[in-house]
Amino acid sequence: MDNTSRIQARWRWPAFLVLHLLALLLMTSWLAPASRPLWQAANEALFYSLNGSLGHWPLWDWLWALSSLRVFDILVGALMLSMLIHSGWTFRAEETRSALLHFLALLALLLVGRVLFNKLIGYFDWQHASPSVVLAGAYHLSEQFPLLERVFELKDRSSRSFPGDHASVLLLWGLFMACFSRGWKLFAGQLLVVLCMLPRLVAGAHWLVDVAVGGLLLALLAFAWGYCTPLAGRMAAGLEALYQPLLPLLTRLPLVGQWAVLQRH
Repeated sequence: MDNTSRIQARWRWPAFLVLHLLALLLMTSWLAPASRPLWQAANEALFYSLNGSLGHWPLWDWLWALSSLRVFDILVGALMLSMLIHSGWTFRAEETRSALLHFLALLALLLVGRVLFNKLIGYFDWQHASPSVVLAGAYHLSEQFPLLERVFELKDRSSRSFPGDHASVLLLWGLFMACFSRGWKLFAGQLLVVLCMLPRLVAGAHWLVDVAVGGLLLALLAFAWGYCTPLAGRMAAGLEALYQPLLPLLTRLPLVGQWAVLQRH
């Protein structure tokens, strides 16, 4: 990897410790008997506020139904990828490949963290169902839009909603991009993260705690162990070595071959 790049996963002890402290505080605040009722009250208040907005205006319902489809997640992922590798948005052309490979390494660490966290969830019985399954009076988009549900599957309920996997990926991307973005681009990136987490909350697939505790905790730990240590950098270097033999072929592809992420700098 280019040692002159801004994108350098290395030991950052203060950030490493702060991120772990934040993750610990999040879990403690949720599990502590004194604060657990506050989280539950916030969970229910947010659910009834957001989900309660449905069922009044057809266009509003269509908006959240479409954004709750799994295919919408693909579109969001494509947008995030475009912002990551578009030269001139956050990263310079010569940085785009390093940025992409570092983020892929962070995603791999997030997956590992999710698997390990699942073991804890099962052992301590932290798992729970979606608010749309548990709470009375929920507005079920899957029932109101049966064709969308049958063809695409609406994400508005789950028997295992903790933590929010979708949110953890968005939050990890937001953390990574925030390290390099400034001004309105920083604001735009973080606003995208918030807006793309809303459909699951509005539809009732997730509680607030699934996102604000489970999803954020996973993102904080993956970022801490990946980018605040040399680990993601070493993984990115390994991906770069695997990627190099494919480079001549990829650069010959129409349109794709002109992407900055494929160019030698």
